[in-house]
Amino acid sequence: MKIARYEHQGKLAYGILDETADELVELHGDPILGTIDPSDNRVALKDVRLLAPVIPRSKVVAFGRNYAEHAREHDSEVPAEPMMFLKPNTAIIGPDYPIVLPPQSQQVEHEVELAVVIGQVARNVPAADAHQVIFGYTIANDVTARDLQRTDGQWGRAKGFDTFCPLGPYIETELNTEEAVVGCKVNGETRQLGNLNQMERTVATLVEFASSVFTLLPGDVLLTGTPAGVGPLVDGDEVVCAIEGIGALRNPVTSAAH
Repeated sequence: MKIARYEHQGKLAYGILDETADELVELHGDPILGTIDPSDNRVALKDVRLLAPVIPRSKVVAFGRNYAEHAREHDSEVPAEPMMFLKPNTAIIGPDYPIVLPPQSQQVEHEVELAVVIGQVARNVPAADAHQVIFGYTIANDVTARDLQRTDGQWGRAKGFDTFCPLGPYIETELNTEEAVVGCKVNGETRQLGNLNQMERTVATLVEFASSVFTLLPGDVLLTGTPAGVGPLVDGDEVVCAIEGIGALRNPVTSAAH
């Protein structure tokens, strides 16, 4: 099922998407922290504003160079161990919210990624049991200030600006993570096109690795890497990240000067 977080008439709520009726079935409470408990209330999808489907209370854990072609386009190789870094939860925005280009960077780029939403406290989880701690999957754009990534050496600033982690539009609780088309378009032009089967390390392997380092909490988000084709974003662009089985995440791009 697809679960949305949305605003309607000043109220924030979660809902299950009824695709046949283009409606959301309102849920009682937060399904990530509790149970999926539908109410009798329904609201038309056209009448709501979709929000980021989750705001991690703890952290966004991201993995770099998990697609060989993306590593090669930056003159790198897939590392011997997963390359893990953190993004702050303040970087998260939802569908249709603007990505703001910071004045500190002259080279901001898009990176479409599968995002994994953790549903249970997870520590030292074997890959074979990873499915037990996953709530679902959504789409992320791991926006990156590429010039700062090169000059800083570490990635905290380049990956951590406000608005640099769009998520959405839904959390899909059931997804074939072994094969699904992943893509990104800017102003209608295809920039990235790949498949989850090109990931060097599986979702389960990444959950195992991350949870061996620190405890994952309900609502934490794991970003799993991006396929080749990353490219620049400039003021006035519209970027659309899509994953088969989840949907499409749209965001306009604007300069901080606006």
